[in-house]
Amino acid sequence: MAGLDWVVILLYFGLLLGLTWWVILRAKDTADDYFLASRNLGWFIVGASIFASNIGSEHLVGLAGAGATSGVALAHYELHAWCLLVLGWLFVPFYTRSMVYTMPEFLERRFSPGSRWVLSIISVVAYVLTKFAVGIFAGGVVFATLLPDLQLSLGGVTFNSFWVGSVAVVVLTGLYTVAGGMRGVAYTEAVQTIVLVLGSVLITLFGLARLGGWDQLRAALPSDLFNLWEPLVPAGMQGTWAPVREAGRIAWYFNGNYPWLGMLFCAPIIGLWYWTTDQYIVQRALGAPNERQARRGSIFAAYLKLLPVWIFIIPGMIALALARTGEVPALASMVDGAGNAVPGAAQAAFPLMVKSILPAGVRGVVVAGLLAALMSSLAGAFNACSTLFTMDLYQKFRPGATQHQLVWTGRAATAAMVLIGLLWIPVIQGGRGLYDYLQGVQGYLAPPIFTVFFFGVFHQRLNAQGALAALVVGFLLGAFRLAVDTPVSLQLAGLANGYAPGSFLWIVNNIYFQYYSLLIFVASALTMVVVSYLTPAPAEERLTGLTFATVTENQRRESRSSWTRRDVIASAIVLLIILANYLYFRG
Repeated sequence: MAGLDWVVILLYFGLLLGLTWWVILRAKDTADDYFLASRNLGWFIVGASIFASNIGSEHLVGLAGAGATSGVALAHYELHAWCLLVLGWLFVPFYTRSMVYTMPEFLERRFSPGSRWVLSIISVVAYVLTKFAVGIFAGGVVFATLLPDLQLSLGGVTFNSFWVGSVAVVVLTGLYTVAGGMRGVAYTEAVQTIVLVLGSVLITLFGLARLGGWDQLRAALPSDLFNLWEPLVPAGMQGTWAPVREAGRIAWYFNGNYPWLGMLFCAPIIGLWYWTTDQYIVQRALGAPNERQARRGSIFAAYLKLLPVWIFIIPGMIALALARTGEVPALASMVDGAGNAVPGAAQAAFPLMVKSILPAGVRGVVVAGLLAALMSSLAGAFNACSTLFTMDLYQKFRPGATQHQLVWTGRAATAAMVLIGLLWIPVIQGGRGLYDYLQGVQGYLAPPIFTVFFFGVFHQRLNAQGALAALVVGFLLGAFRLAVDTPVSLQLAGLANGYAPGSFLWIVNNIYFQYYSLLIFVASALTMVVVSYLTPAPAEERLTGLTFATVTENQRRESRSSWTRRDVIASAIVLLIILANYLYFRG
């Protein structure tokens, strides 16, 4: 890090500080303003905020690392931009009409208060185990790579750059999140989106220039790293169905990486849950003044979501190519003697590229982009989690709480959950990779939530008893798998023992996470349908305007007037770009 780099980074933080102060001067001490920015966010802010919240630590650090180890395989997750179209066209009308603060609140209106409670608890647990912990961990990885000699001694205990960076990211993010609320988060995320995209594009361009161009990248890496079709269309039934064992896990793999059955059926479930029902994402759309702004913000976010394949996965692949060709000696630790990526070292692919190939000044821009991603992702999680805790849990216990009390409760809840996230870091350190860890935990928690939302709006016969049973069954199955996996992750970190090969818990741990996720989905769906049909049908007032079959004619006309032909064309172009990516990446 040269002096010019630090100047750029200080300018970035100065911009955030100024923007936060501007927001504070215009803030109101009300729950509506603190949690939803008084529902006054325009489409650009909504879309940029959605993208910045999504593109966090697991992308710049984890996804680049996955690109170095697995090529474009995880692009399937990143090409889920179509899920944002589902949010804008199918769910935004329901959410806008209901004027809810949270997703659990919407579930209460469709089903029952019990469903709201269970979903709130599941969501808070999910944020602590994924958004908080992963964001904190990735902040430590970035600092450990860029400033390896940084140390801090307190009370006779010396903390290395990993822990100093982790805590620094939390503190800096927490300051402007607590002070500015949703408005502060949304506006700073819009700025961070610009910095993030600019920085990531620069590292892609400089990496390709150092390598000698795109053709040299294709020549330096095996063709299967550029193959998106193999997991969906395997070459023969033997390769499709024959069980193989790799890295201690039993699954039907394609080419020893990701199973095509999981990518085809499980990945869309996780994607639709995340993009259309997760408070972390949908809260930005809830902050829009009307259905038109919320939908256009979702469409704009879909365009931004098309970028990660090229500005996160590809840089990881460029880092691998530079390491294999010996063009950048500082990247040599990423590969073994045979030229294969070393998973642990590959997690630092993106910061290693920043450190090794960028000139002074440009490095500062890209590091600012790294920090923008880390901070925006955490800020979104902080705000979403505090909203859930305050509006869905605290307010139930204290229905007479003032607006001022609600705001300060949300701030206190954020601080407590960050501490829990810090304690969870050793589990991630023992995992198979940052992005794999994230997808695994989401795969265990997402299926029951996806089930109750999608089945609930498409099928009016399903009732509160069925929804509550599906949430409980799905959550227990996911929590059981997470509890089984944790000792193994701690074992890899040298903190615990694993299971005896062949034992029941060993078998559970060795079921590939996507297959286990599908098992949870099937169990949740069957539970919801069976319990609903064994109990009385829901009351009519519980359904009006909350399912497709019960939307009134007046509501349909209002929704139709909120979009134009331009919105349809823009959505169609997103789908065409996704198709173009699949046609290009064929090995």
